[in-house]
Amino acid sequence: MLFDAIIKNGTVFDGRGAKPQKVDIGIKNGEIKKIGAMEEKEGSLVIDAEGKYVAPGFIDITSHSDTHWTLFTHPTQESFLRQGITTIIGGSCGSSLAPLIGRKSLKGISRWIDAESANINWQTAGEFFSVMEDRRLGVNFYSFVGLKNLVDSGEGDMEKIKYLLDSSMEEGMLGLSTNLGLADIKSFGDEALVELFKIVKKYKGISKHHLEDEGKNILPALSRLIQIGRKSGLPIHISHLKILGKQAWVFFDSLLEIIKNAIEDGVQITADFFPYERTGSDLFMLLPDWLRKKEAAEIRDILADKENKLRNEVINHFKDMTLHYDKIIIASSPYRTENIGRTVEEISRITGLEPEEALINLLLINDLHVSIFSEVISKEHIEKIGAEKFSVISSDGVGYDLGVETQKQELRYDLPHPRSFGAFPRALKLFAKEKGILDWEEIIYKSSGKPAEILGLSERGVIKKGNRADIIIINPSELADYSTYSNPFQYSTGIEYVFVNGEMVVGNKRLAEGNLAGKILPRGK
Repeated sequence: MLFDAIIKNGTVFDGRGAKPQKVDIGIKNGEIKKIGAMEEKEGSLVIDAEGKYVAPGFIDITSHSDTHWTLFTHPTQESFLRQGITTIIGGSCGSSLAPLIGRKSLKGISRWIDAESANINWQTAGEFFSVMEDRRLGVNFYSFVGLKNLVDSGEGDMEKIKYLLDSSMEEGMLGLSTNLGLADIKSFGDEALVELFKIVKKYKGISKHHLEDEGKNILPALSRLIQIGRKSGLPIHISHLKILGKQAWVFFDSLLEIIKNAIEDGVQITADFFPYERTGSDLFMLLPDWLRKKEAAEIRDILADKENKLRNEVINHFKDMTLHYDKIIIASSPYRTENIGRTVEEISRITGLEPEEALINLLLINDLHVSIFSEVISKEHIEKIGAEKFSVISSDGVGYDLGVETQKQELRYDLPHPRSFGAFPRALKLFAKEKGILDWEEIIYKSSGKPAEILGLSERGVIKKGNRADIIIINPSELADYSTYSNPFQYSTGIEYVFVNGEMVVGNKRLAEGNLAGKILPRGK
């Protein structure tokens, strides 16, 4: 047999946590056809990986390239490929690209694109996968169905929501994702969620959650999910697990204890995390819980009326949070782009407003849509979460392709978080290369095989004969991330080769020609 490619002499990590072995890998027709000794003459392309690590392509279990629309505007997704990511998972945090039925359902992505002018020629999940069947990407893409999409498309009617969820699972979604902190999702009671979870269980899917609260009320938010998971029997996955703010850090040990106790009791719980102390989030989420529950128009009215006592409560709420305004950076400000990259402290100084007033002003000017970088995560917590058996790595980021015009455009409207360019190399470097918190085989497992297990992707995430040939070659001595908050548009180094579905898309540290080897896929493909 003449193989399409042979990777020789590399130190191979299988993605299941086993100790590495020095073996050759033969690729043919998009699959791993042979693992063992091979002659160079057997391959059309032969790569000598002596001194390098060969691993399964990484699976990014929490990505936002779909709702940020870069699947379409940046199809190569090079910032992910350069990290060694070959598969990304969309539909995160309660929002997905399908179903999109009716005007209200389009509002979820209107923050990032002009939904009215975008070429959205699908409504259901089945139509989405059918339309995208021939579209090529740099990476593979799977998706959850977002609860917000179901609620908006089903016009809040529970029977319609259940029907749409059942149809979406039947048509290829991986499971159900939620953000129970969203104002229009707050009304969902536990029993209603149990009903939805049971529909997902019927298809052997999972549920994926942006916790309702990641601050002072994180423990009740977590306990609620566990109870719903226990009643429904559906596996629970928590996206970007973290505790925000020093005042809430005291709950960290209890958080881990609750998760581990639930696992011992038979509840299936996993979580992902990103290795950064600054989070990228909505400024809206800093508002008090009682205000976030209200409709957007009422929120704006309260914030705009300086005589309203409730507005004063918001200001006092911000003060009680003891926010570090010199460490909160504006990442996106759709209608006042000059604020992007500035700290709240700088904006306060320029405008002459108190920092709390500046926050309110930013929300009002931008119709409540402002993204921020805020240093509210403990590095110690990151290391402890990463060391837990239930955790996996994610970027919680967005895929980009670089270029001069791209940089200008993105910097103007939306400053990416560095995790979009460096999350996985940063995690490998932190946990294995520098601190030795985990062995290389463990951190690679958390980046490939374990996410595949959680998602039920049986043919990806593991170097095994018959699996899809999503493979990366790492030069550990050059592994580094360079993306920063002030200059995020910098690729990571150390990922020298990337194969997606058997095609070399990164070679000799460069993007290869014909680099779109990934596909948008339904569950089971």
